[in-house]
Parts: sequence; structure tokens; C-alpha cells
Amino acid sequence: MRGAEGGDPSAIVFDSVQRASARGNDLVLADTAGRLHTKVNLVEELKKIRRVADRPPGRVTEVLLVLDATTGQNALNQAREFTEAVEVTGVVLTKLDGTAKGGVVIAIQRELGIPVKMVGLGEGPDDLVAFDPEAFVDALFD
Repeated sequence: MRGAEGGDPSAIVFDSVQRASARGNDLVLADTAGRLHTKVNLVEELKKIRRVADRPPGRVTEVLLVLDATTGQNALNQAREFTEAVEVTGVVLTKLDGTAKGGVVIAIQRELGIPVKMVGLGEGPDDLVAFDPEAFVDALFD
């Protein structure tokens, strides 16, 4: 479901959850791309989206933070802020197809206990794969 330009994102999520429930579907994916941890109003909006999505019949089971592997240490700040706001349950690390190594996820996992769930190795739908810790460590030292 897609809302109108400038529409309230939490209203779109609410409508999506209601529609999914009415149709007997048990999964709604909400993409809140473009949120900056330094923009208080966007973080507050994200908190509201989370609250709305968790109202019955909805139940939030996964909150994935998508991080660009080229972000560097700023990714740790993003993870801190978003975890505090919406209880992030996992990281999706993208852009591992270039020179970026994404080593900051080690600090994120150590400090915040957030696991890496998936990695993006390219632009296609088949390029988003489950995280393989051994392959990741090997790639860090290649």
C-alpha cells in the first residue's frame, strides 16, 4: 500500500495492518527509508509508526536497520539512536559489493547486541542474502 505524497506514514501503516488483517494476511512490511537519526521530528515520527504498527491486530516482530557499509563509524551512532527509538532487532548491511568492508557492524553487535541478519552484495533481488559470519570475517581480511 502506498500513501499520498506528504501523507501521515503512521496512518498508512495503520491502514495496511487493518487491510492485511481483514484479508487474512499475517505479514506487513513497512519501509521507513530516509529517516535520519539527527532529525528529531523524523525519529519521533518513527516512534509513532512503531506504536501504531504494534496495536492489535498488529504485532511488530522484527525491526531491521538497513545500514550502508560505506557509512563507517556514523553507523554506530545511527544504530544507537534507532535502537533507543524503536528497538532494532537486526541489521541489514548493504553495499558490500564494493570496497567497503562494513566492519562497524562488529562494534554494533558488541555494544548494542544487535545481530546482522542479511547483507546486500549487489543491486538485484537475489543479492540480498543471509549473513554468513565466517565469510564476512574472511572478507574483512582479504
